[in-house]
Amino acid sequence: MAFKRLDGLSTADLAGKEVLVRVDFNVPMQDGAISDDTRLRAALPTLEFLRANGAKAILLSHFGRPKGQIEPSMSLAKVAPALGALLGQNVKFAADCKGHIAQNAISQMQNGDVLLLENTRFYAGEEKNDPQLAKEMAALGDLYVNDAFSAAHRAHASTEGITKFLPSFAGFSMARELDHLDKALGSPTRPILAIVGGAKVSSKIDLLENLVAKVDYLAIGGGMANTFLASLGINVGKSLCEPELLAKAKAISAAAAKNKCTILLPQDVVVAKEFRADPPVRTCLPNEVASDEMILDAGPKSVAALSAIMEKCKTIIWNGPLGAFEMTPFDAATVAAAKAAGKLCQAGQLIAVAGGGDTVSALNHAGVADEFSFISTAGGAFLEWMEGKALPGVTALEK
Repeated sequence: MAFKRLDGLSTADLAGKEVLVRVDFNVPMQDGAISDDTRLRAALPTLEFLRANGAKAILLSHFGRPKGQIEPSMSLAKVAPALGALLGQNVKFAADCKGHIAQNAISQMQNGDVLLLENTRFYAGEEKNDPQLAKEMAALGDLYVNDAFSAAHRAHASTEGITKFLPSFAGFSMARELDHLDKALGSPTRPILAIVGGAKVSSKIDLLENLVAKVDYLAIGGGMANTFLASLGINVGKSLCEPELLAKAKAISAAAAKNKCTILLPQDVVVAKEFRADPPVRTCLPNEVASDEMILDAGPKSVAALSAIMEKCKTIIWNGPLGAFEMTPFDAATVAAAKAAGKLCQAGQLIAVAGGGDTVSALNHAGVADEFSFISTAGGAFLEWMEGKALPGVTALEK
């Protein structure tokens, strides 16, 4: 996808300009302090570029779910000092994201200054993509930069509506995300392996249907694999399974065959009678699961088979763990497969892109997050992109 990039602008384009930047500062808080500043750090390259080129950076973000009401506990005021510490300069705060309060704060800015505006979701028109609110936000700046891929799947006033009133560009974080996603699924190097895990098929039907038409291998793990095994007539005992989706699993398998996509299911499984950490376990074939047992992880043969497929591939895209990785010993398959992927990626044999909340946690748990080509922390936007859906905040930046 061809989109307009911030790095295509020069000092002549930016010096003295008031640039509205959509960031995602919906950061986790604990005891009134930011417990994870990853999203603040993600915005730094864009903000430093604007500062270096003499622009005035005016930041728009949502925080929490105030549902169109002013909720003091969801004010972005507490974020400004933390951002300032990372930037090494004072970041001022304005108690509104439109109107005279914001305009007065902007009028006092010098070139290179950074100003954080109040929570966009304090206005009901934000999530409704109200054109009037978008116009009032746009009136604050000369240019608009979207650097929040994690909010790009929402057509909100500050992500999509505002682009109708200002020249609009992708910031560095947004561009980096889009470039890596394009390498993974847009215009990838084949063969491609997609690994999709998680609890339920019902939450990832669109994802699976899109992937079987685009990838060469699709490995299905976690509770989702149980439904696919059951669709083959295998008794999965008291494992998590969705009997009402057996026909859908068969249809997905048929679509995969039609598109010459090989579906990989567990060849062996780790079972237990209790769903808890470190219970008595055994490894068996899928058709050997007893009626009082549940499948909680893939076994070593499954990992070996998956690793062998990785060796053949040039691109891997990963979403979801292969087992109940939060509890030992059911993290074994996810950790082993992740380490195999990370090793191949570090050797330059493949591009490995991963995303989704559980996926990020699982790869961090495996200690390989730094070994992958790219890990998206965007959550919903990453999943909708994998499902093949258009993302309004991205589409608005297309050339």
